[in-house]
Amino acid sequence: MEDKKKVIFSGIQPSGELTIGNYLGAIKNWVKLQDQYDCLFCVVDLHAITVKQVPADLRRRTLEVLAIYIAAGIDPEKNTLFIQSHVPAHSEAAWLLNCNSYMGELGRMTQYKDKSQKMGDSIVAGLFNYPVLMAADILLYNTDLVPVGKDQTQHLELARDLAQRFNNAYSPTFVVPEGYIAKEGAKIMSLQEPTKKMSKSDENQNSFILLLDPPEVIRKKVSRAVTDGIGVVNYTDEQPGVKNLIDILCAIKGLKPDEVVADYVGKGYAELKSDVADTIVAELSPLQEKVKELLADKSYLEEVYKKGAEKANYLATKTLRKMQKKIGFIPR
Repeated sequence: MEDKKKVIFSGIQPSGELTIGNYLGAIKNWVKLQDQYDCLFCVVDLHAITVKQVPADLRRRTLEVLAIYIAAGIDPEKNTLFIQSHVPAHSEAAWLLNCNSYMGELGRMTQYKDKSQKMGDSIVAGLFNYPVLMAADILLYNTDLVPVGKDQTQHLELARDLAQRFNNAYSPTFVVPEGYIAKEGAKIMSLQEPTKKMSKSDENQNSFILLLDPPEVIRKKVSRAVTDGIGVVNYTDEQPGVKNLIDILCAIKGLKPDEVVADYVGKGYAELKSDVADTIVAELSPLQEKVKELLADKSYLEEVYKKGAEKANYLATKTLRKMQKKIGFIPR
């Protein structure tokens, strides 16, 4: 009997346009996981509404993210690709887990603390509770591994705590998930503030490169990237802007930082920026072409997300029924 593949779950919010940070830090790595693991990749639209969305934009971006997954090389035949709101078990399980979560542990979440400082009492309850929904997303599929960046480890810890708490209270129900830290998969920083992570919500348009940015926009943004007055291409924390450009080259070309530095001995930042721009354009052009084709074929995308939701629904509902039975609900 062949070994059962480990389950990986991950998702991206359709709350804004995706950047090369999302692509190089997450999606490009997911492509490498699909043969080795049983993967579920979700468009997490329920998470997106913790911030007010324009309905038409949310619909457009949800399909766009799905198209980007496929265009990047995630095969719908090998993986389960679905839209979170198409699987009602996510919302139901989140409520059951909410009733096993403590205000104190949710109040300690860094992202909630940051946002509540900015928003005060007008912060929506969804921003307080969404780590519990994230735990439900993961636990419903008996997920073994969750690809996480450093900024998500706290949420994974909560999912682990809730799994163990439920297992202890009601008998073993959930697999306790582990974090999957990719060997490569750079953390791409802002082009304007290279000590901050690249973010699609940044007010400065020059600080991020969107996956669907046209070539001339990409070149302009890279040429405006903040560097320093040192003038020598080195991979060091003292030169965060240059380091970030090198990271982008390494992530796309599969190089090591010292190989890139060796290539630029005696060369300046202008050449580095020009090469980085060329590399990004060459990487993204075929992806953009494929996204355009997929978005023009709505019936194909519908077939993918319906088939994915069917499979996800089957798996998630099985876990949800177990949870309900153990809690003491009468079976439907």
